[in-house]
Amino acid sequence: MASENQGNDGSGDGLKARRRRYSAVEKRRLLDEAEKPGESVSTVARRYKISPSVLFAWRKAMEAGAATGLQAEEPLVPASEVKQLKAQIRELERLLGRKTQETEILKDALELVREKKV
Repeated sequence: MASENQGNDGSGDGLKARRRRYSAVEKRRLLDEAEKPGESVSTVARRYKISPSVLFAWRKAMEAGAATGLQAEEPLVPASEVKQLKAQIRELERLLGRKTQETEILKDALELVREKKV
């Protein structure tokens, strides 16, 4: 009968270790539950069979201003997004410079026209 309960790893406990994935919404819900009166991180962790250190890490990420950081422990802003935004800033600065130059040219032209009328 003991052989029926053994897992593939031969440990005999019948459980194969699997990493569970939680969405940002689930993480937020568990953290909110831990904040309720009479609750603690440890009791919520025990209830959902999660290590308390995982909940503490999620809470630390959230307190760092990172609801997005809760998603798969990624940086607060993904590097690809930073690169895209920097390129967009460069393009907008280029366009602004062009419009500024056009404005200066039009001001000079207006000044010339006013001088000729006098």
